[in-house]
Amino acid sequence: MRVLYDPIVAFAMDRLDAGDGHEIHVEQAGNPVGIPVLFLHGGPGSGCNDNHRRYFNPAHYRVVLFDQRGSNRSTPRGGVRSNTTQLLLQDMEAIRKHIGVEHWMLFGGSWGSTLALLYAQVHPRRVRGMILRGIFLARERDLYWFARDGVSRIFPDEWERFLAAMTPGEREDPVAACQRHVLGGDPVLRERYALAWSRWAGQVATWLLPEAAPAETDVETTVQQARIEMHYAKHRYFLAENQILDNAGVVPRVPIRIIHGRRDLTCTLDAAWELHGKMPGSELVIVRDGGHLASEPAMVDALVTATDAMVERLK
Repeated sequence: MRVLYDPIVAFAMDRLDAGDGHEIHVEQAGNPVGIPVLFLHGGPGSGCNDNHRRYFNPAHYRVVLFDQRGSNRSTPRGGVRSNTTQLLLQDMEAIRKHIGVEHWMLFGGSWGSTLALLYAQVHPRRVRGMILRGIFLARERDLYWFARDGVSRIFPDEWERFLAAMTPGEREDPVAACQRHVLGGDPVLRERYALAWSRWAGQVATWLLPEAAPAETDVETTVQQARIEMHYAKHRYFLAENQILDNAGVVPRVPIRIIHGRRDLTCTLDAAWELHGKMPGSELVIVRDGGHLASEPAMVDALVTATDAMVERLK
């Protein structure tokens, strides 16, 4: 079974002025003359970490990572003004030009897969290949599954704990309640609803991991991440319903490997199946023991195998 490459030190770190008060953290690691690959983190609102460099052989890849607007080391943290999907795609193009490459490979999971697909539809000539994990198509049904009626039937105990943070009148539409309070002006309610949402999302995403004490995340970071996530969900990710599948034919005919865990309860396998059917020539890898997280051993194995195989295809 494949494991992550050894820790890789970044050879460049930059801050790009994206306008409207936003500065984007960008870093590069690996081989400066290797195959350029853009790592797209999930969320929206999470960010990159040092382990994200380790899915790629540093002898062959020039790994480019960035924290999306308002996320992690980009500023303002938690900023939702001038923060849309379309502006994120503009940021990706600005990064490509900044590092001076004509085209690159895209590697994205969950919300990162959403951005990769949208970028490939807008800038098809800039994409050499794609590795997509845990497909999120940002449709109403995808959000409904996660936060209304779907996975709540598999985790009724955790769902009840999530709803317990709401007033009785809010429990019919808890996402709307979280949006209202996390994006609202009352700091006490903002924290309460952000923590409730984060706890629920974390329980679903990590269900395959061994029982362990949850990772410590400071409250301020949790609130900032939740603000970005609620902002995008409130605006339906700034996309038309089914936009990605409706435009799948525009995605270039380049090497594309779709990797999805059969046990993924955050983003269900049917999304990857439908996407694969819309993109002739794409390869779908269903990871029997895989869930939603890229850090799960079965997913690490599939992802590192994919990046190694892509080297041979893109040489």
